[in-house]
Amino acid sequence: MASTENFPGIPPFPDDVPTAPLLRLSLKRLLDRDSDEVQRFNRICEDLGFFYLDFRGTEPGDAILAEADELFNVNERLFKIDLEEKQKYDFSRQNSYFGYKEAGAAVVDRQGNRDRNEFYNVSKDDMLGVSQPLPAPEILSNSRPLFKSFMVNAHSVVSLVLDLLNEHLQLAPGALSDLHRFQSRSGDQVRLIKAPPQPANDRRIALGQHTDFGSVTVLFNRVGGLQILPPGKDAEWCYVRPLPGHAIINLGDAMVKFTNGLLRSNIHRVVSPPGLQAETTRYSLVYFARPQNDVVLKRLEGSTRIPPLPEGIVEEEVKSQDWIIRRALGNRVALHDHVDFEKNAGTEMQSRRIYV
Repeated sequence: MASTENFPGIPPFPDDVPTAPLLRLSLKRLLDRDSDEVQRFNRICEDLGFFYLDFRGTEPGDAILAEADELFNVNERLFKIDLEEKQKYDFSRQNSYFGYKEAGAAVVDRQGNRDRNEFYNVSKDDMLGVSQPLPAPEILSNSRPLFKSFMVNAHSVVSLVLDLLNEHLQLAPGALSDLHRFQSRSGDQVRLIKAPPQPANDRRIALGQHTDFGSVTVLFNRVGGLQILPPGKDAEWCYVRPLPGHAIINLGDAMVKFTNGLLRSNIHRVVSPPGLQAETTRYSLVYFARPQNDVVLKRLEGSTRIPPLPEGIVEEEVKSQDWIIRRALGNRVALHDHVDFEKNAGTEMQSRRIYV
């Protein structure tokens, strides 16, 4: 691949591994409502639910790329803090998914293997001052203006995705955006992630297969390891290649529930990076956008495009906040005597297009 396909200072992503068939969409063309680009967007949201978004050459795109670079630096400095200090900010026993999660705190599969990454969840409500501020390490407290600005810019991308989907679904104007008001209480967050190189003789899953809990995810990473499982019974896992100047966008469970499976929240996982990248520490930066806390995750009314529920099916009445807590904390071994994978499942079966 050309040098522009790789990140400076990081071993190149190998060309001999199976990679996911993600479309590369242009933020500029979507902002301009280019009809061909919008059609490609609509198709990929129904078919795969994952795509690249090229931020380059637009004012909001260049701003978010610059802020992402700054937050990668914050990321590296954050995880250099002593473990004992970071553990002070693990709020999981308070029924909160914000704050710190150390490596090995969660089960990734039915064999009981533990995860191999640590992360820190930064609350959007905290950064905007719509909730009580959470205790945080000094480096995060000092970076609040950066986090707030990044969240504002990332949410503008989310709003574009929601508006385009709203038009595609022929919903009432603003129907989806009204469920994701930026100033309202929600589970929106920035996640900083560190996954160190795994032992050469024991390279396996670092984060188990899952669908995302919310509506829209905006992901920046520079090292491989993310894999998706396309729909269908015979599909095989394939890598998602990180691309400079791009974010990886994917839809979450809420969009599946709102559209009765018309839109897809694709299954994905994280494994040891391929090729020479396996010896590189993998840092990631994510913005998760979720519906407001009190939004019930069920089929939306008012669209002829959204399939009707099968006769006799009654949807679960679960609010967004409860869904996120159940899924985010359900595999934490310190909180449960037994991890119930069925209870903690998302929309994986609908994502696979497998129905029983």
